[in-house]
Amino acid sequence: MRSSGAIHRRMSAAAEAAENRQGYDYRLVFRMMAFVKPDKGKVVLSVLAMFIFSGTVVAAPWIIERAIDSVVAHRDANGLRMAAILLAVNAVVGYFTNFIHLSTMSRVGQNLLLRLRRATFDHLQRLSMSYFDRAEVGGIMSRVQNDVQQLQEFLSIFVLALSDLVVLVGIIVAMLLMNWELALITFSVAPGLFVMMVFWQRYALRIFMRVRREVANVNSELQENISGIRVIQSLDRQDENLRQFDEANRRYVNTSMNATRLSAALNPSVELVSAISTALVIVFGGLMVLDGNIEVVGTLVAFALYIQRFFDPIRSLTMQYGQLQRAVASGRHIFEILDTEPSIQDRPGAPPLPPLQGEVRYESVSFHYVPGMPVLRDVDLVIRPGERVALAGPTGAGKTTLASLISRLYDVTGGRVLVDGHDVREIERTSLNHQVSVVSQEPFLFSGTIMDNIRFSNPNASDDEVIEAARAVGAHGFIEQLEHGYNAQVEERGLNFSPGQRQLISLARALVARPKIVVLDEATASVDSKTELVVQNGLERVLEGRTAVIIAHRFSTIRRADRVVVMDQGRVVEQGSHQELLEQKGLYARLYALNAQG
Repeated sequence: MRSSGAIHRRMSAAAEAAENRQGYDYRLVFRMMAFVKPDKGKVVLSVLAMFIFSGTVVAAPWIIERAIDSVVAHRDANGLRMAAILLAVNAVVGYFTNFIHLSTMSRVGQNLLLRLRRATFDHLQRLSMSYFDRAEVGGIMSRVQNDVQQLQEFLSIFVLALSDLVVLVGIIVAMLLMNWELALITFSVAPGLFVMMVFWQRYALRIFMRVRREVANVNSELQENISGIRVIQSLDRQDENLRQFDEANRRYVNTSMNATRLSAALNPSVELVSAISTALVIVFGGLMVLDGNIEVVGTLVAFALYIQRFFDPIRSLTMQYGQLQRAVASGRHIFEILDTEPSIQDRPGAPPLPPLQGEVRYESVSFHYVPGMPVLRDVDLVIRPGERVALAGPTGAGKTTLASLISRLYDVTGGRVLVDGHDVREIERTSLNHQVSVVSQEPFLFSGTIMDNIRFSNPNASDDEVIEAARAVGAHGFIEQLEHGYNAQVEERGLNFSPGQRQLISLARALVARPKIVVLDEATASVDSKTELVVQNGLERVLEGRTAVIIAHRFSTIRRADRVVVMDQGRVVEQGSHQELLEQKGLYARLYALNAQG
């Protein structure tokens, strides 16, 4: 596990470096906006409310300046009363427009989250097995959860940044109109602030991207340890795995603290510049008052308020720019998934597969997972309709790969696989999957009820059909004894049932699908001898009248086959019945002898 974790960290570091070199792809922003398009009316309302609210922010100091000038310079009580009324109206308008803006944008953000997660989930289900052979589950989970969550905030960040920009421009215009001399004094510190912001941004993206990478590493470690908990406990690896998880967790904490310190350095810096600007305005404004310009008193108060509002948007824009960078980076992660094309796709206009008789033909089939490392080599094999063929051979001979090609989990890299004369690459894949069922050695049950799990392969099956299938494979007896019968809940991966019970449910699921071809990955390998008899009886019912390809490990299963195909190093080396192969005294006979000795 240490080596895999180190490899993952190196890959993450390489990906981070590549991502930093890649910079920003603003096309991603427009792609994200496509997910917002259904809510464009709400977006328009929110933006309009935001503009009005920004106007109230800019207007408040101006109204205060008018009020002070009415009292100090003109001794005008009516002007003071009017200013008070305007401030009250301004506050009410600001309250309601801000509420409309925030609540509407929150709704749009939630809808964006919904659509993105749905699109990502839908696409993941359509990706080919080769993608999941390469990808880490923890990394995928991090993208679907953390990165999509980050994108939910993208729209709010974008609109808030626009709001801050509007406020900033409004304040600049108001200050210039109010007193251009004091305005220029205020702006004199802006170049220094700009340099500081550029310096801060240089490090911000790098550190924030590293935080996201470390989150993905922690998720991967956690997922790997939860999935492998049985092995971990059986090998007493808890302490060592905790140490490795601590390393990943500490890297995340340290990186997060670096990001926090970087963020924390920004606020005091802006406050320092703001204080310098305020001091300059008070000094030069005070000199103007001493020179007899009494109308500057209201302006000084307004400028003191504007200076706070002037630097707040700058600080906010800088932070939001960093958040926007992270959102764009998260968008890149999500669209990397959405842009990944399934390696197995129907060709345009592929016809549906007609009802099968069940013939399977391999013609000069070759296959590799990794180029240059062939798993299958020029396999020629014909399986007749209704025939039961067992695939035997040593580990790594290519048995599972050969069987997987029938349901087109992978595509051949040479030759072709035909069912009833149809090349599986030339027909609609869903119509193929409806007529081919796979029963694995470790059956996977989904959360829900037993009824849901049996009906999984055929959602339109009636309750009577589900019960009939369960009765046929021998599962009805134990299901009826459960407190809630067919409505009993299945816990994660079906761990509240024994391996034999899970296998019987899996067989019932295969039977409900009414397939013509069944692929069995040694369905009795994980059950005891007593349960094996029950499962074998269930298999007989499932296989009745169907073509069966059986990946066999137990010779008790092999004996039941009509024909045994022996494989070695990706080739078919022997064929015949169990007895015929024993008489040939070849590889099969040696494997049988080794099994008998064991």
